[in-house]
Parts: sequence; structure tokens; C-alpha cells
Amino acid sequence: MVRAARRIDVAEAQGRLARAVADQLGTGTPRLWTRRAAAASDDARSAAVVRTEAERPVHPAGPPVRVVLVEYTDDVADLVLVAVRDRISREALTRLAAQVLDGPEQAAGAFGPLVPPAPSARDAATRPSPEWGLGSPARAGEFQRVAFRLPAPEAGTVPGDALAVAAVSLALARYDGRPQVRLDVVPAHSPTGEPSALTLTVDEDGPIAGHLDHCRSETSGSPGTAAPTHAPAGVLLVLGRSLPGVRQLPFLAPPAPVTLYVEQQPDGSATGTCWFDEGDVDPGIGAMFAGRVAHVADQLAQSPGDSPLSAVSLLNTAEAAEVLRLGGLGSAAAEPLPGTPATIHGRITATARSRPDAIALTDESTQLTYRQLDERAAAMAEGLAALGTDSGRVGVCLDRDAGLVVALLAVLKAGCSYVPMDSRYPEERLRYTASDAGVGVVIGDPETFPRLDGVRVIGPKELEGLGTDRAAQGSARRGDSQDPERADAGAASAYVIYTSGSTGRPKGVVVPHRNVTSLVDATAPDLGLTPADVWTLFHSSAFDFSVWEIWGALLTGGRLVVVPYWVARAPDEFHELLAAERVTVVSQTPSAFRQLIEADRQSGPEAGLAVRLVVFGGEPLDVVRLAPWFTRYSPSRCRLVNMFGITETTVHVTAQTVTPAEVLARSRSVGRALPGWSVSVRDTHGRLLPPGAAGEIHVGGAGVADRYLGRPELTAERFADDPLTGERVYRSGDRGRLRPDGRLDHLGRLDNQVKVRGHRIELDEIRSVLLAAPGVEVAAVTLHQETPGDSASTRIDAYVVLGAEGTERRAFEAARRVLPDYMMPATVTAVPDIPLTLNGKLDTSRLPKPRIGSTEPSAPRIEDVPGTGQNTGPDPEQDTGPDTGDELAGTVLGVWSDLLGVPVRTSDNFFELGGNSLLVVRLLSELRSRGLPKVTTRQFYSNSSADRFIALVAELVKEAAAKDDAS
Repeated sequence: MVRAARRIDVAEAQGRLARAVADQLGTGTPRLWTRRAAAASDDARSAAVVRTEAERPVHPAGPPVRVVLVEYTDDVADLVLVAVRDRISREALTRLAAQVLDGPEQAAGAFGPLVPPAPSARDAATRPSPEWGLGSPARAGEFQRVAFRLPAPEAGTVPGDALAVAAVSLALARYDGRPQVRLDVVPAHSPTGEPSALTLTVDEDGPIAGHLDHCRSETSGSPGTAAPTHAPAGVLLVLGRSLPGVRQLPFLAPPAPVTLYVEQQPDGSATGTCWFDEGDVDPGIGAMFAGRVAHVADQLAQSPGDSPLSAVSLLNTAEAAEVLRLGGLGSAAAEPLPGTPATIHGRITATARSRPDAIALTDESTQLTYRQLDERAAAMAEGLAALGTDSGRVGVCLDRDAGLVVALLAVLKAGCSYVPMDSRYPEERLRYTASDAGVGVVIGDPETFPRLDGVRVIGPKELEGLGTDRAAQGSARRGDSQDPERADAGAASAYVIYTSGSTGRPKGVVVPHRNVTSLVDATAPDLGLTPADVWTLFHSSAFDFSVWEIWGALLTGGRLVVVPYWVARAPDEFHELLAAERVTVVSQTPSAFRQLIEADRQSGPEAGLAVRLVVFGGEPLDVVRLAPWFTRYSPSRCRLVNMFGITETTVHVTAQTVTPAEVLARSRSVGRALPGWSVSVRDTHGRLLPPGAAGEIHVGGAGVADRYLGRPELTAERFADDPLTGERVYRSGDRGRLRPDGRLDHLGRLDNQVKVRGHRIELDEIRSVLLAAPGVEVAAVTLHQETPGDSASTRIDAYVVLGAEGTERRAFEAARRVLPDYMMPATVTAVPDIPLTLNGKLDTSRLPKPRIGSTEPSAPRIEDVPGTGQNTGPDPEQDTGPDTGDELAGTVLGVWSDLLGVPVRTSDNFFELGGNSLLVVRLLSELRSRGLPKVTTRQFYSNSSADRFIALVAELVKEAAAKDDAS
């Protein structure tokens, strides 16, 4: 728009327009439209008229320019020209305006760059969207515009254009989380208006002056010297100049997902407009981004040049407070009812008094009421008191049954904290855990638990008998004398769970009672947890998901069904248990639930399940995998809740109800923080990031654990007092981003930690264990997934450089003595050296394919399970009858080969070829679908070599045939 402070003869202007179009454009003559505003030129109503005309697009079937003369009552006129950028250059439009006004001196240079977008930027299907934009494809083509202002730099310091580039690049570096920034820039002095691609390095450790100089040098070159962008950066910065009597709207629709137009004013300041497409950028994020650019520019212009760039904040104080509030800071924690005991065992005792005959706990052979559970735990607590545990830590290493739960509760009633250990862990790991935790007593099997000096191993029955005798002698019960209702009792440690550690040593996480009771109080109202619920204990007590399952059930007065180990590994049997026990609350890792979905599908149209709530945790959830479940169960009948959490933050932190809409959107949201919990996203300097920007998830509030046991340095590194909030937070090492509505997206890990079928694993721990093996000089460990998104195809591969005495087998055996099954490498491959990148990191692209079959089987150690042992099936050499033989062997070997992706011989072992528990379930299901008899998972693990498995199936076929003949 160009202003003429005089009356314009419309007829003469129309004639000049016709001649100018004919001379310069060679197109049809556009009409000179006129509008008469019933107000003076400085009236707000007149400004609205101009804005309406300027934002009205050119008709696609007409000439490529629309010209409107707006006349006001004070003899002032505005000439508004709207042109198609692809067809009219900036120079042509400038000359056109000059000729229409019959005064080139009034219009020469008046129109700044009219930006023709690059073809790739115009193509919405191929142009890049900023990762932090979080736009909605459903809103593509809907545009928002936000105004902002940049300050005037001090005289002689830095040009305004360089300040704009510096502010935008620093903001982008913080949003993208990378020092390298790609930015498309149109300089103010560009003759063509074509964008050039700049690659800027933002050195956070350098001075502000250095960053400004860097941006000035990058933008001060000759126009067109920078190479055009071959792939648009997603952000376009247009630099313009303000001229007297001229106002410019450089485009009606943004040519890039985020487009900023910065117009320098005569006083050195600049006005800015940020356009963004809602298909690429959420409106809340777009508005905040424009404000962040202005806030950064203020600091760059006003701060001393030698100040570090890292001192420039992205958010002002008020915005930081709002982002923290969005993440849950200050949310009211769920308050327990007045008089509610502060400890786990105190609350369960209170339930035993109020509802003594309600069923609390069941397993295959046992059923306990709350009174019986409390009494048996109290007796065991007396036994621990007789052993002199004295508020220490007590190890619990028992098979999964009702006695395990009784023992855990007994430890708490004795005023101690329990240290759970899985009885199937290798001896070295059990020995390390007990020693590191400093336990004096382990409740377990004295015959199988490894011997340790100063550690007494006692069976649960013996311990309960010892306590009963002590009580009969008149001793005061330790659980009652500890007064679990004391207000400060909740601060006492409840348990210490060990997680994988990068140094090769697991680390113990110390969690107080109040964290667990707060978790249940925070979730019970929303999830509707009541005494009518029936829960399952599906997971190992050494896995923190069990904390939620055990105490979630018992602290809400529900019934807990203990799932036997082998039933938990057989989805069809687990499905039968859910139906028989009328289970209502199920907790599952996504990997396990995928198997349950298939078992439910195979159960027929009437599965008979009473499940009303499924809680996911332990590993990232791919919501697309839930689509088959929703075809059978509506969200109103069975609620699915995805919960993000960490052992160090007491199992769960956030909750997201998953619906079919979430499945269609392929949502990665894990929901909002639980009441009393808070989440925030920080960059590598610990600075708060705005919604959309990805960084490290920090967790605060009621769930933050006390510490790592005996690791003060690691505790200080991961647990810290937040200078922004004053609260204690845990640096999770997880990557995420906050959404504008307060929900959190989980984006994976920042370090070398991975999740394998729900288990948290530090690959560096496996590497450290391999390096300690005789003959191993160098080691590397990788995680491989044969089929993306299929957790059953996930395996751990190890590579070793061996010395003179080293072998792959010896390295594997050394690791097996220390690592639990879920951490064992599926392969160990010897290589001459470990390839590294230029930065000295592992170059996985140059590693050879792993040598399948290089290890002994990494199947679970079932030899410790009573009544089982390796290779307990029929002898493969025996005659299995005329109905079996080559045909059966061929079927079995073919299925094995298809699942494992390698040729299989009869001498091969399933787990030695990379098999895992998920593939076992898939294998047995496939064989059933081919008409072969049912094989239980327990039978398979006892006969995991191909020859013995074939013999087992042949025997079952023979037995089935005999039954048919008899009937």
C-alpha cells in the first residue's frame, strides 16, 4: 500500500494502469477498483478498510494483480496492490505503482521484497514441519498471524538485520535442541526476493558479541551468494525496510510453515509479524515462538557483549511460571482421609480391622482374608524382630505366590525396607544385590540362595513359626510398637529396587512409604479404584511395576490375584485366569498386552472378561497396536491408560487415557502429571523449555525417590534442588516435550539406556560385564529390531575384540553368571576391532552382521523351578510312531526358520538362534493353527532344542491319537 497525500484523478489513474500493464506485464488490463471511506485517513475505520482490501486475494481467473484506490474524506488516498508473487516481480510491481500514481519519486523502492516461495516450500505435502510445531493436519491451510517488536541495537554495535537473524537462530537452536540451525533468509537488499539458506552455528559457550558477529557476517554478503536451499528449513525470515508512506503485507498466506517478516523502522527498532500454518504449528506454540524471538532480541541488544550466550533466557519470568504450572507444578496432591495411617502396612492393618473377612490375596492354592494376611505378616514380622533386623533392609527372594506378598508386608510391619530379588536371577547378581544393599537377612530358600558371610537366609514358613513362638511367649508385636500411624512414619524407606547401571553394577533406588501411598491416593479417584476391584500380580517383585500391582490393590481394599510364573508366560492361560477370577484391573507392558490381544481374539466372540481398566507401563506404547482391542471392547467398557514413569519417581508420573481417536492420531502422549507430581522439559543446560521444544524430562513432586543407595555422587547428579521451583526434581534421562494443553509426549532416551520387553537396560552395563570376562579386550553392545515396531524381533547383540585366550563362548558364559536373562545378548560376535565415528563413538553402520548361534541359549533358567529341568521331554532318538517323522520335523523346522529368520537344523537351540519369550508364544500359536497339539510354555522351555521339541510334539500327537482311538 502506497499513500498519496492528494486527490487522485481516477480516470487518469485507470489510463496509466492500462498503459503500465501493457508495457510491463503483457497481460489483460486489470480494473482500477475504487472505494470511498466515510472517514479521514487517520481514522481506525479507514485502517480497517485498507486491511480488508489488502488481505483479499487475487481472483485466480483474472489478471495477476488487483489494484484498489481507497479515498478518504481529507483528500488523502491509499493505493493498494495485491499481486501474484510467481508472476510479478518486485521491480515490476514497484514500477507499476509509480506509474499509476504518476510520481515515480513517491514509489521508487517503496515495496520491499515480495517473496516468491521456492517450489518445495509451496508444496504442503513435502515442505518440512518444525518438530516442535505440533500442528494438526486437519487445520492445514488455516493461518495465524502474531505481531511482535524488536528493540533498536545500541548505535554502532550491530545492524538491525543481524540482530533479527541472531534472535531467530538462537530461539531455533533452543527449540530444536541443536547448535546447528538452518534458516531461509531473504535480505532486505535482495533484488529478486529469493530466499537463501543459511547454516548458523549457535555457540552457547561463546560470548553474545561473537554470536552477533557471526550472524552479521552470514547476512552481509552479496545477494544470491548463498546457495539456495535444496530442502527448505521450515522457517523463513524476510527482512524489510520501512519507507515513508508505504506499508507492506508481503504475503497473504505464509510460504513456509513459520514465516517471519521483520521491518526495520527509521529509529533502528523493528516491527515483526509471524505467520504460521496451523497444519504445521499449534496456535499456542506459534504465538509463544514469536514472543520468544522478541524476548531473546531484547537480551541480545541490551546485554554486555562479553556475556555468555548461554545466559540468554528463552522464557521470561511470567512465562516460565506458566509453563511450570502447565506441567503440574503447584497441583494439589491428593490428601488422604483424616486419621489415615502414613505407612503402607498401617493402611492395610486398618483395612484388616474394618473389613477383616474381605478377600485380600489369592494364588493357585491359597486364599487369605485381610485379617489372615495381616496376622501372618505380623507373625513373620515378629520372626524378623527375633533375628534382630532392627529397622534395616531385608532381602526377599521368593517365587511368585501368596507367600511372597505376605513376606513383603511382614518386612514393612517389622519397620524395615524390603529388597526384592528375583529367584531366577544368576547367583552372582543375587550375591551382588544382597551385598550392596547390606541385608543381614534374606527371606528365601536356604538351599538355593548363594551363601554370603553375615547374611542369614531363612524360609518364610520357618520365619513365621519363629514369630508365632515369640508371640506366644508374650513379646510385643514389632509392627504395632512401630506406630505406623505416626505422621513422620511415611518418610521411612519402604523398599529398595535395583535397576540397571551404566558402570556394570546395578544401583538401588530407595523409596519411602509416602511415595507409594501418594501414588495410590493420586490415581484412585480418576481410575475409580475401589474394594470391588480384582487386580493381578503379573510382574516380578524385582520389577517396580509390581509395586503398583501389589500395593495398588491392597491399599484400595481390592483383591490381588497372584499370577504364577508360567501362566504369565502363556497368554492363553493368562486369559483363562482373567476370566475365571473375574479380574477388573490389569497392568501390562505393551509387549505383553499385544500377546493378550491375540489370545483374546482366539477365545471367540464371548471372551468372558470382566476387565474394566488396563494400565500400561514399563516401555513406550505404540497406540496403533491397540486397534484390534477396540474392535472388541469399547472405551466405555474397558478403559486403557498409558502411564509414563520411572523407578526413581515411584512407578508412575503421568496418565493418558487411550481412545480410538488417539490410535488414529498415532499419539505419543503419555498424558498430564498425576496430582502432586510435576513434569518439565529442560535443555542440556537445565533451562526450562517452552511447549513443543524437546529436551530432558525432569520430574518433581510426591514420587521423587530418596536417593541411590550408597551412591552419593550419582544421587547428586540425578536428584537436584531445582533453582526455578525450589523443589527436588529427578533428571530422568528421557527425552520428551510438553504440549500446549499440559500433556507430555515421550520421545525415547537421551543416553545409552533402552527398554527391552518392559525392562530398563543400560547397554553400558552389559558392555562392562563383557569387558570383565577373560580374554575380552574391547566390547560393544547394540540393540537390534528386525521388524520395526515389533518388540518380539528385538534382540541384544554383542561384539568383542578377543585376546589370545578369549572365545565368544567364554565371553557369553562370563556374562551369564552375572546378568539376568532379559539382559543377556542373543549373539556374541568376535571382530578384529570396534568401528568408531570421527567423534569417537560406536559406528553401528560398520558393524558386521551378528553371528547367529555364537552363544549358549539365553532362555530363562528353569532348572531352578521345582519339577522342571533342561531337556526333560522324550528322547529324540526314540520311535515316535508312523504318524510322525520327516513331515512333522519339516513343519516344525519351517516355522522356527520363518520366525527366527535363519535356517534351522535339528541340533539347533531356539534361544541360541535369537529366540525370546515373545517369539515362543508366537511359535506355539502358529503350530496350534496348523493342527498340532497344544504345547505349554513350560514344556517348551524344558525342550528348547529343535530335536527334543520335535520329539515332544510327536509324543503329544501320539497321545492324542491314542485318546481318539479309545473314544
